Amino acid sequence: MVTDATTTYRTVAVDGLNIFYREAGPRNAPTILLLHGFPSSSAMFATLIPRLADRYHLVAPDYPGFGLSDAPPPDQYSYTFDHIAETIGQLTEQLGLTHYALFMQDYGGPVGIRLAVAHPERVDALIVQNAVHSEQGLGPAWVSRRLFWQDRAAHEGSVIDAFLSLETTRARHVGLSPYPERYNPEEWLAEHANLSRPGQRKIQSDLFYDYRTNVASYPAWQSWLRQYQPPTLVIWGRYDLSFAVDGAAAWQRDVTAASVHILDAGHFALDEQVDMIAALTCDFLARLNAGGGPIHE
Repeated sequence: MVTDATTTYRTVAVDGLNIFYREAGPRNAPTILLLHGFPSSSAMFATLIPRLADRYHLVAPDYPGFGLSDAPPPDQYSYTFDHIAETIGQLTEQLGLTHYALFMQDYGGPVGIRLAVAHPERVDALIVQNAVHSEQGLGPAWVSRRLFWQDRAAHEGSVIDAFLSLETTRARHVGLSPYPERYNPEEWLAEHANLSRPGQRKIQSDLFYDYRTNVASYPAWQSWLRQYQPPTLVIWGRYDLSFAVDGAAAWQRDVTAASVHILDAGHFALDEQVDMIAALTCDFLARLNAGGGPIHE
């Protein structure tokens, strides 16, 4: 087992912003680009990276406004998913990443799919962990969120207050799990501390308001998946309060050979099932490589 000591912590300037990323594993090995969710950062992959770094090259960036990357105010950086995907795409080019498997969780889904649609020739495979690309994946919590998209001024206070609260930040991890004692409180306490930094409310409100563009893009993304049929592994924590399990089945509907696994875990399934997720990821990529799939070194 590779230890945490193999991970390096770097910052690179991308279009005037300092973008932080974690990196591990041999640079001549196949690359996995790890794209985090809300309200986390590359820190969510801290336990997964050492379990994969003996055979893969791992790169896990923090988006602008998240983690240890720069968080300029919205009048200096437009917080949209298009813009974040553009920034991360520029990062991959600066790091010389010409081929990679995308590991996408939550917000990592709309960021990663944008990268894939823009450059399908670079994407060897998709690894999806509770990331939605269809209406079927949006659970009951999205009713009030849609109202926010329809009338931001009227609903921003109630929706964003709840969205950034400590209670909601905890619930994203624990969800409906019957084993809440398995979840480390330090995870959501650190996330809530980041959300409480000056300027974060406006940043996260702008970005979540833009989430409506993801929903509007679902039909186009589904069409792209049906056309390209990328090798796809879907890992879904069943105790997720935001993203319904039907969202996992939707991936298999569009990518017919997708391998789908429903785990006893929450939205951040790595909290509870990191060993299982590491094993599923390694098995999936090894089988793809053995079968002559497009896993590049």
